[in-house]
Amino acid sequence: MIIENSLPVLLSRLDFAWITTMHILWTPMTIGMSWLLFALEIAWLKTGDERWYKLNRFFEKIFIINFGAGVATGVTMEMAFGILYGPFSQAVGPFFGNILGFETITAFMYEAGFIGLMVFGWGKVSKGMHAFATFNVGLSSTLSAMWILVANSWMQSPNGVVLKNGLFQVTNWWNAILNENFTWGFPHMWVATVELALFVFAAVSSWFILKNRNADLFTKLLKPTLLALLIVTPIQIYIGDSVGKDVADTQPTSLAAMEGHYHTYLPDGSPNTSWNLIAIPNAQNDGNVFAIGIPHVLSLLETHTWNGVVKGLDQFPAKDRPDVWVPFYAFRVMVAIGFFLFFVALWGNWLRLRGQFNAQALRKHPWFLRSVVFSGFLPYLAIWCGWWTREIGRQPWVVYNLMRTYQGVSHMSVGQEIFWFAGYIVFELVVWSGAWYFFSRVIAKGVDDIAPSDTLFHHTEEDESHAGGGHARPSFAKPVLERNR
Repeated sequence: MIIENSLPVLLSRLDFAWITTMHILWTPMTIGMSWLLFALEIAWLKTGDERWYKLNRFFEKIFIINFGAGVATGVTMEMAFGILYGPFSQAVGPFFGNILGFETITAFMYEAGFIGLMVFGWGKVSKGMHAFATFNVGLSSTLSAMWILVANSWMQSPNGVVLKNGLFQVTNWWNAILNENFTWGFPHMWVATVELALFVFAAVSSWFILKNRNADLFTKLLKPTLLALLIVTPIQIYIGDSVGKDVADTQPTSLAAMEGHYHTYLPDGSPNTSWNLIAIPNAQNDGNVFAIGIPHVLSLLETHTWNGVVKGLDQFPAKDRPDVWVPFYAFRVMVAIGFFLFFVALWGNWLRLRGQFNAQALRKHPWFLRSVVFSGFLPYLAIWCGWWTREIGRQPWVVYNLMRTYQGVSHMSVGQEIFWFAGYIVFELVVWSGAWYFFSRVIAKGVDDIAPSDTLFHHTEEDESHAGGGHARPSFAKPVLERNR
């Protein structure tokens, strides 16, 4: 028999937290960067500017490494479901089995075919067909994220099912798939992938400008990237606020933990409207030892009223309350990063408006460039913090209000748990180290070794009038001039 707060349950949670934390390093980048690669390719086809082609081929190398690491860690995570959470996997089979099957058929297999064409199709298919393949990599990776968010969002707001004979049997597929948490959870995650990829583009570009390596080329990329971020960053802040209001409605214990909000009412009977900037929860998880609160802000954020009532943890049994430490501080780190990234986007576009956006002028603003390089790592931390808030805020439920975490873990000894935990730690660190080794090699080489596009493609006279045309020659063949030219 598994006890709710036993060491095996804790080890299962820590092990799976490690696995998902390492996996989510890679998948958002794959999704966001696939769309940016498509944008670079379209810019090249429309303008004929070779610089867009070189930038595309350079970042494609980073994409390939990232994709490989994501596949490796994703397979590991699939294994971990059965190993660490066998009873849960069996219980959710009627729903998860179909959802993950849809993901495999409509997204993963779809992506696998087109990613081969995208990576190995240069010079073997037409420019238009190659762009079509890149577009489908972006679309399929987005579909993959959608199905995964459907599954995880259902765990947060499990609609359209009944728990019968130990199995979650689906009564309404529409309600189960389009559950309340998915409505804002998926857009929040998808925009995060685009924001991440944009900041990685910006960070790499700023690094090259600082080092004065191909500075003009990467300045050309930095301009539209920062302009796009000026649009994306406030959109993400707005969506994040909408997610918070949704969590307040569907998962009030999680919202209360995120805000360190223990007491619904003050001693005088009035609503507790304070938003805690800093809080130190007590050991009993029934109040704060110390807190710095700002009156009325919590009500304004969650109810959009001055004295609106926001449920505190005191409205729920102690056994149903999540731990507060991680959701409270992870949520604040995520929000702080979101606003800082918006500030960086404003800073860059302000420099652009002042005419300071050429390579020589930018190097006179080294702190801006360093800030952008630093910002390349912040979206990763924000995604981590968001995921930790989401998963730990749901506790002690693995399926909110229907299955507790201890009911879903596999019946393993402490020794077995430690064995799997150690194995997963080693594997994930090997993947992480290998990926960063190859990332560093790609960045060290830069764009100088990328062959011109005309070594792969040539145009007929009729195709000169429009972008995307032309015939492909095998990349191993030397370009040949036709005699009639």
